Amino acid sequence: MRIGVNVPNFGPGTNPDNLARWAGTAEGLGFDLLMLSDHVAITSDVAGQYPAPFYEPVTTLAWLAGITTRIQLGTTVLIVPYRHPLLVARMAANLHQLSGGRLILGVGVGWAREEFAALGVPFERRGALTDAYLETMRTAWENEADYGPGRIPVWIGGNSDAAISRAVRLGYPWHPLRFTMPWFRDALNRVKDIAGRLEKPVPELAPRMILRITEKPLDHPDRRAGEGTLEQILGDIEELRSAGAETLLLDPYLGDPEETLRPETAWQALATVAAHRPRP
Repeated sequence: MRIGVNVPNFGPGTNPDNLARWAGTAEGLGFDLLMLSDHVAITSDVAGQYPAPFYEPVTTLAWLAGITTRIQLGTTVLIVPYRHPLLVARMAANLHQLSGGRLILGVGVGWAREEFAALGVPFERRGALTDAYLETMRTAWENEADYGPGRIPVWIGGNSDAAISRAVRLGYPWHPLRFTMPWFRDALNRVKDIAGRLEKPVPELAPRMILRITEKPLDHPDRRAGEGTLEQILGDIEELRSAGAETLLLDPYLGDPEETLRPETAWQALATVAAHRPRP
């Protein structure tokens, strides 16, 4: 199982120096993947969770590609309806080439109504736009030599049945976000049902779970995957691996923007997991 890190590219502590330190820490600890989030217009609904400064992910990943050597780079998740699909196709293809084939493009439909309005994109059509844009991007990658080396790895982010169906239809890995293990077990059944109805293979799994290590075990039923003692977290990782997850993304951001001023806390949690992660 490959294990990656979701790096906060927003908040009061985020700046080029800290982003470089995040990248160096993730790569130095032996993690396989580094991913960033996406917002364009930091409207009030976005700022409540992800305040400025918010570093645009594609340009930031291009910079990080130049100061790293091994770790894969990606988005969790790029909001597809926000940009013209041919622009995204070209940016992704160029970044994939320039980084030596290290890009994974995680994508989603978005949720921030005010941000959609600020960008002039109809919120109610975000699902249909995402489907159409993804098809355009895939066609561009496959048919245009100047778009770079073939198909870019894409993950379909989201916890809804619509996201699962999109992953199944397109044959891309499914990227569920910040869930409980009971929810994940039930979702696996839905994945299999949807794949059966569509007569398509079950997609690969690439989940993203939080990372919060506690001294005492958490036994409440709504405990999220990746939350609890180290033993509980390692148990979650093993269950996800056994369920077929080939890649797992750890998200050490717990929701308080002030955390970005103290990244050492997250780095220590990551180092603890890195020291105990399952090895081939």
